[in-house]
Amino acid sequence: MLLHRLYRAVIMGPPGSGKGTISGRISKSLGLQHISSGDILRANIDAQTELGLLMKASIDEGQLVPDQIISRLILGELTLLQHSSWLLDGFPRTLSQAESLEESYSVDTVINLQVPFHIIRQRLTSRWTHLPSGRVYNVDFNPPKVPGRDDVTGEPLIQRDDDTPETVMRRLKAYQTQTEPVLEYYRSKGVLETFRGTETNKIWPHVEAFLHKKFAVVNKGVA
Repeated sequence: MLLHRLYRAVIMGPPGSGKGTISGRISKSLGLQHISSGDILRANIDAQTELGLLMKASIDEGQLVPDQIISRLILGELTLLQHSSWLLDGFPRTLSQAESLEESYSVDTVINLQVPFHIIRQRLTSRWTHLPSGRVYNVDFNPPKVPGRDDVTGEPLIQRDDDTPETVMRRLKAYQTQTEPVLEYYRSKGVLETFRGTETNKIWPHVEAFLHKKFAVVNKGVA
C-alpha cells in the first residue's frame, strides 16, 4: 500500500512472542522499513564504534546499558531514515527511552503482541541449537532428524542458557516489569493497539487488517 505521508510505528512483545516474524510480514506487506534495535546494537559492538564500546563495557561488567546510550544510538540511526516510513522493533524498552523517542518523532501506532507466558515458555524451552553453525531447532515444529543431533554435521545440540525454563521465566517477568510503564505511556496517548493470541499465524491477519485500515485513514486524511 502506497502511503502519502511518512508512517512511524513501534512493535512490542516479550521474547518468543513472534515479534520478529510479525515485523517481517509488516515490512513485506505494508512497506515499512523494519529497524531492529538488537541488530543495530550488535553491529555497533562488532564495529567497535564509540557507542558500541560503551555498550560492550557495560555488558562486560554485567550492567544494563544506560538508557541515554541506547537512545543516542537508535535515534542516530533514525536520522538516516528521515524520508522513510519505519517499524521500530526492540526500542523503546523503558519509559525514559520512549520519552527520548517522542522528543524527535511522533509515533503513529504501537503494536503490542500479548501471548500467554506459558505458551512462550513452551516455545523457548523447546529450542535446541547447533552452536558452531547457529542452526536452531524446535522439538515441537522443527525437530532435528535425529533427536539431539544437528541435521548437517551430526554433532550434539545444546540448550542455550537463555532457553532454560528458569531463565525464560526470569526474562519474561523482567520484560513485563520494564515495559508496563511504556505500554501505559502509549496507551495514554491513544496509539497502543494490543493483539492477543497463542499462534503467530492467527495473530497476523488481525495485525495486517488493522494496519491496512489505519493506512487507509492516513491516506484519506492527506488526500
